Amino acid sequence: MDRVKPTNTVNVVQSIPTELTPLWRIAMNLRWSWRREARELFSEIAPEQWSAFDENPRRILMNAPAARLQELAADNEYVARVRAEEANLNEYLQGSCWYQHTHAEHQIEDQATVGESDLGSNDPIAAYFSMEFGIHPSLPIYSGGLGVLSGDHMKSASDLGVPLIGVGLLYSYGYFTQSLSGDGWQEEHYEYHDPALLPVEPVLDEKGQQIKVTVAFPEGRDIVIALWEAAVGRIPLLLLDTNIEENSADMREVTDRLYGGDSEHRVKQELVLGVGGVRAVNAFCDARGLARPRVAHLNEGHAGFLGLERIRERMAEGLSFDAALAQVRAANIFTTHTPVPAGIDRFDMSLVRRYLGEGQPEDKQLFRGVPLDRALALGAEADPQRFNMAHMGLRLSQNANGVAKLHGVVSREMFQGLYPGYEPDEVPIGSVTNGVHLPTWTKPEMRDVIERFAGHGDLAELDEWTHADAVSNEELWQIRNKLRADLVQVARESVKKSGLNRGQHEAQLAWTKRVLDPNVLTVGFARRVSTYKRLTLMLKNPERLRSILLNPERPVQFVIAGKAHPHDMGGKKLMQEIVRFADEAGVRDRFIFLPDYDIGLASYLISGSDIWLNNPVRPQEASGTSGMKAVMNGCLTLSISDGWWDEMPQEDYGWTIPTVETEDQAFRDYLEAEALYDLLEQQIAPMFYDRDQDGLPTKWLDMVRRSMVTLSPMVTCTRMVRDYTEQYYRPANHAARLMMRDNDAAQQFVNWCNRVQQGWQNIGLSDVRVENALDAHRVITSGERARISVDVDLGVLTDGDVLVQAVVGDVDGHGDLANKTILPMTDNGEGRYVVEVDLARPGALGYTIRVIPRHQLLASPAELGLIKYL
Repeated sequence: MDRVKPTNTVNVVQSIPTELTPLWRIAMNLRWSWRREARELFSEIAPEQWSAFDENPRRILMNAPAARLQELAADNEYVARVRAEEANLNEYLQGSCWYQHTHAEHQIEDQATVGESDLGSNDPIAAYFSMEFGIHPSLPIYSGGLGVLSGDHMKSASDLGVPLIGVGLLYSYGYFTQSLSGDGWQEEHYEYHDPALLPVEPVLDEKGQQIKVTVAFPEGRDIVIALWEAAVGRIPLLLLDTNIEENSADMREVTDRLYGGDSEHRVKQELVLGVGGVRAVNAFCDARGLARPRVAHLNEGHAGFLGLERIRERMAEGLSFDAALAQVRAANIFTTHTPVPAGIDRFDMSLVRRYLGEGQPEDKQLFRGVPLDRALALGAEADPQRFNMAHMGLRLSQNANGVAKLHGVVSREMFQGLYPGYEPDEVPIGSVTNGVHLPTWTKPEMRDVIERFAGHGDLAELDEWTHADAVSNEELWQIRNKLRADLVQVARESVKKSGLNRGQHEAQLAWTKRVLDPNVLTVGFARRVSTYKRLTLMLKNPERLRSILLNPERPVQFVIAGKAHPHDMGGKKLMQEIVRFADEAGVRDRFIFLPDYDIGLASYLISGSDIWLNNPVRPQEASGTSGMKAVMNGCLTLSISDGWWDEMPQEDYGWTIPTVETEDQAFRDYLEAEALYDLLEQQIAPMFYDRDQDGLPTKWLDMVRRSMVTLSPMVTCTRMVRDYTEQYYRPANHAARLMMRDNDAAQQFVNWCNRVQQGWQNIGLSDVRVENALDAHRVITSGERARISVDVDLGVLTDGDVLVQAVVGDVDGHGDLANKTILPMTDNGEGRYVVEVDLARPGALGYTIRVIPRHQLLASPAELGLIKYL
């Protein structure tokens, strides 16, 4: 039939029957993404489209045939479920929970210290800035672990009622989807995402217009940023969008892709996130009648420029730079996620100078009134040509943390240079171990098990599971077998689809129907592909791996997934090596790579695997959360003792690959790979295949039960968010209130800092001795107390400005103090400071004296970089 052109067109808009209108409200709050009952309502509308639309309820409602909606509107049982779900959402949004239950106590504490509290229970306590948020595949603004953590943070804050505001970017093309070429090379594809099809809505002002903010860029150009909101339960997630008509083509592209473009593109994005983000939060809170949050939480250094914007705001109110900096530092929290310097954003100093307004008229400068040299000094590092975003984040934040206990140790060592004179363990960087959002990452079958283990169904309050015997071995094994079979089915479909994309014909892919075996021990490995994660460690001895895979009595199968950054050629080569091994006819049924790893695929991998493998170079894994998700689904851990696993009880809860301490990385890889093979062959596979008379692997299930019941409550994101609230948000909000009581408070603190810095060099220490060991041999008997004293001349400073401390310990073979203890000394009223030390055992007691600054508004004495040793 010949082509026929239409005479005209008419737009057909969706009309949802009155009985079903609550579905729209349910669809526009992302709580549905972790609520089974809501998801089932949408999937039943068009089951065949649910997966094709990335499980996006908005698209389902917009595209459903009118006849189908009328059919459901006439279904009384379905309509009753819709109404029940709307009522449940209302109860969830309006009900009180953990934060509200504790807030009354907090108000009393606040009033007792700094007067009447002005933070209502709905006012945000903090704004949380992140470059990416992994809420659900239907909102494609994430790439991997950092984004999924941010998403889980929002979800758990919602479950706990912690009033946060999330701030991120609305990427027009998101992160790439991944496919493989015929020779196994990663190929990237980008798809445009229309906001009209996403679970987001414009943030409107009182006139019903979308709120927009601007940021000054070089050459006198302003970039205009539109505000969108994604409702994550109780939490508003503000998303910033530059792809709007007001901007020129190059400005519209600033929020095009996540982690795309060159360094200048990244600077633009980070200015939009940091500076535009602060202005967006202010505009949003003003429009909603909320108090602007004092506290800003920087999830990595990408949002570091927000500190300069907050300084600019305060300087515009009349504060000096130093007073403004003091207020901002008190209210900022910086979370670092990288354990290696190479993972830090570092920009050319001249590039940053240009974007901060060098050479521009003052009224065109981005941070008008902020001294450029002081701003640049915040990002200074050893290389004067580089601007370091992590250094900036730390210098702008009085509170900082790593994301696991070991990562805290590594971070304190890595950033020790910013706090001269202080030992690594005194560097003011703490730790909050990451967690994962249990309702999101547990399959429905396993969630039922967890509720029985815990003894209740409140997944936000799972601190201790006390009913370990509530589920029988038979039922637990049946569920584990189902989850493994689900993974096998998804893997077979994925492998076939990938083969077709790689140019193979349908007739060549019959073998994909038998890929994997639902009854075989399954090892999962999925994460971002980078060198330190050692994707190919399992291939160090391919013949030994092949023998493990094809063992006739105790076979093992591997399911692998991951993405390399588009510019990471090394990561792509590692992935190609894995794919080529997986293509070999002899092992392709037992060793497969699944392309396009995302949240959806991850849910099958972490639940269907029996073993979750993690083999980074220790201690380069900051935390890792995929293994936490696996544990909650009854998967056991096989890992290097790094990240989160390093602080867990390990024996009888999983297996730890021994770490080899050597500078020879190739030798280290060889030995640790051999240890991996040994564990699989000699311990893991025998335990999995050891069955009792009923065909149950009882020892295996005992370990699964121990792992789930003990470890899961330790790695929930609700635990993590409570830690952030109690250890960081509330203390930072309290400190900020003290510093912001009036402009004089900040200036007085600055004046004190200046006085201490000027007088520090004149502090004198002399005549230190152990007063009760004055004989020629300086001997004292164990069991007694050594009385150490020292004369201290503070010059213009006072006792209230400083702490005088004795540092005591053993003397090692190099003459250095070891096993140190730091003890406060007290003034005897005449400038002589004294402390008594218990002597529990004989040996050489080493000691020295030091002086450090103190002030109620210092979170740590190391902040000033002042310390005086004898």
